[in-house]
Amino acid sequence: MMRTRPLKVALLGCGVVGSEVARIMTTHADDLAARIGAPVELVGVAVRRPSKVREGIDPALITTDATALVKRGDIDVVIEVIGGIEPARTLITTAFEHGASIVSANKALLAEDGTALHAAAEEHGRDLYYEAAVAGAIPLVRPLRESLAGDKVNRVLGIVNGTTNFILDKMDTSGAGYSEALDEATALGYAEADPTADVEGFDAAAKAAILAGIAFHTRVRIGEVHREGITEVTAADIASARRMGCTVKLLAICERAADGQSVTARVHPAMIPLSHPLASVREAYNAVFVEAEAAGQLMFYGPGAGGSPTASAVLGDLVAVCRNKLNGATGPGESAYTRLPVSPMGEVVTRYHISLDVADKPGVLAQVATVFAEQGVSIDTVRQQGRQDSNGEASLVVVTHRAPDAALSATVEALRKLDTVRGVASIMRVEGE
Repeated sequence: MMRTRPLKVALLGCGVVGSEVARIMTTHADDLAARIGAPVELVGVAVRRPSKVREGIDPALITTDATALVKRGDIDVVIEVIGGIEPARTLITTAFEHGASIVSANKALLAEDGTALHAAAEEHGRDLYYEAAVAGAIPLVRPLRESLAGDKVNRVLGIVNGTTNFILDKMDTSGAGYSEALDEATALGYAEADPTADVEGFDAAAKAAILAGIAFHTRVRIGEVHREGITEVTAADIASARRMGCTVKLLAICERAADGQSVTARVHPAMIPLSHPLASVREAYNAVFVEAEAAGQLMFYGPGAGGSPTASAVLGDLVAVCRNKLNGATGPGESAYTRLPVSPMGEVVTRYHISLDVADKPGVLAQVATVFAEQGVSIDTVRQQGRQDSNGEASLVVVTHRAPDAALSATVEALRKLDTVRGVASIMRVEGE
């Protein structure tokens, strides 16, 4: 039997995502009520610019006083889609104190201060749900927190930023340079006016911190995630990858160590074989592989950003939180019982693709191979090619076997000191094999 008194919802933020959340709550009100077991009522929308016309939203709901809204005391659920650290953190904790559960899409805040937010939710007996913070419409947080709760997850590998995937895809398929591909992404609305958070890997690193924490039942903060962006990826890197039968993707990689005593979390560009399913993820789509001990390899794929996809994840969380509210219960909170340390990038075992400009004369390859041997790094393949306009230079491409990242970095620094090495044209890790 459906309860007639509606559950009251406050919305913090009414931009691309927030306005879509409000629209769906209005147009699908009957369906949402049937799924929850009670109607939901949007009772307030906090914004910074009240004069802006927001189609489909009753102007009487608009307020600039977000603090007063979350302090009302009669709010059942607060949806936070304003982003950033403050005032979002204070508003969320205030909402907990005044009786509301939280649905958030705020990856930056959760990656930075998720432990404190979970503690506040537990202290006040409230829910904290954040499916929309990681991969847009793709159900990923809930499967990790609930569906795989009885399994042991060993690895999470994926593309979690649509902007960078669009840029790299365009560089691969059209031969465009980084700047040209970024301009196209901006024109199509995939990249912000300031794309730093995306192209420098900050967005993906926040998501990696959240995923690693959930997958491995430990606490991982964004500062513990190794981060590299795509701004240094060149058309030559893309072409070199294709000659190897690979493509380049910005990957978020979270792994449990083989001995189970530590975890790693990293974000960086990498070459992956064209045969790998992630290689076929095009344009602004996301895809994530989860490797679990019993379940095996699972893949989650779909649109990772945008108003409608993100709103879909927010509304899914709203339904779950409202159901919990009706049942007098809360969903799963933070699970950090393993307390595993996060290993630095230097201890991560990886492969490298290194492109060198070298003197075109006998003995160079032997000198380069000696440097690798001295650092304990084994060479998988090597390709040398002279250049007609090279002024006595040649290109030497080396692909290594797996070795600690610190040893590979030391190898590159030693190579730079060789008189016969004129320059290091590119360095990229190889994954997915």
